[in-house]
Amino acid sequence: MSTHRYAVRSTWTGNTGSGTTGYRDYRRDVTVSVSGKHDLLASADRAFHGDRSRWNPEDMLLAALSECHLLSYLHACTARGVIVTDYVDDAEGTLRVDGNAGRFELATLRPRVSVADPSMIEAAVRAHEDAHEWCFIANSVSFPVEVDPVVTSARGGTPA
Repeated sequence: MSTHRYAVRSTWTGNTGSGTTGYRDYRRDVTVSVSGKHDLLASADRAFHGDRSRWNPEDMLLAALSECHLLSYLHACTARGVIVTDYVDDAEGTLRVDGNAGRFELATLRPRVSVADPSMIEAAVRAHEDAHEWCFIANSVSFPVEVDPVVTSARGGTPA
């Protein structure tokens, strides 16, 4: 067993001069920093008076789920002898807001994977089960994370 610690600094940069004197008197701009990495410019979602050109917490949560599954999947494929040549995930999440409280109800990952040979397709599909089990982020959230994969081979074969 091992423990890993992560540190992030979130700095509000949206004070327009009057602080939070009113709900519409400030911007939701935030700079997210991790030592030794590029800053991430973030905000609230546009629906919550944020800047649509910046990442919002909901985007980041869904991105974390998608990337964690991707990285876990590549490991699972390596362990199974599957050669992945391409991977794209079009993930979506559903957030329900009731008054001032909200929560994600569901996230669906839709990875589209290409493998080197048609004989690898079945093992590549099963590797998604391993990845889902191993994903640290999916194991940490309190809502369902579904995986709806499609695996094909550039050399043909039946998609699964």
